[in-house]
Amino acid sequence: MRLVPLEAAHRAPLREAAADPALWAHWPRPMADWDAAFDWLCAEVAAGRFIAFTVCAPEPLGQTCYLNIRAEHAGVEIGHTWYAAAAQGGRVNPACKLLLMDHAFVCGAERVELKTDARNARSRAAILKMGATFEGIFRRHMRRPDGAWRDTAWYSVIREDWPAVRAGLAARLSA
Repeated sequence: MRLVPLEAAHRAPLREAAADPALWAHWPRPMADWDAAFDWLCAEVAAGRFIAFTVCAPEPLGQTCYLNIRAEHAGVEIGHTWYAAAAQGGRVNPACKLLLMDHAFVCGAERVELKTDARNARSRAAILKMGATFEGIFRRHMRRPDGAWRDTAWYSVIREDWPAVRAGLAARLSA
């Protein structure tokens, strides 16, 4: 599994990996028009608000990002993450999180945040299994694509947590 900086050449293979509408049940942005969604993400990267990666194993099968980058407060969020259905529930997510968090903490992060729709039980379970700490629900945090309000579940890993979280992820990947 590799994380490759997002580039225009990933548009078509990611479109194919993202074809299952079930992937977007809890997504906070409209995804019916793949090209518009991809262009939006590229604009966020160009504006310096996101650092986006294509997840390859070896073919593109998803994406993940650093966002809400707060250098002055030594914090970053890992999010805007999705994987094709065939890659869910296995080694891909723990491998990605290990790489991303390890890099964030090596670069000086004190806090890494992860967020998901409070209704997304699968994502919430994966974040807890990884070892992140649940911090609470932000009510009416974002609008969903259908206009309804989304409550967001917040999690974090802080520098003091990282050695234990890292060991847990490494153990999962070595099993």
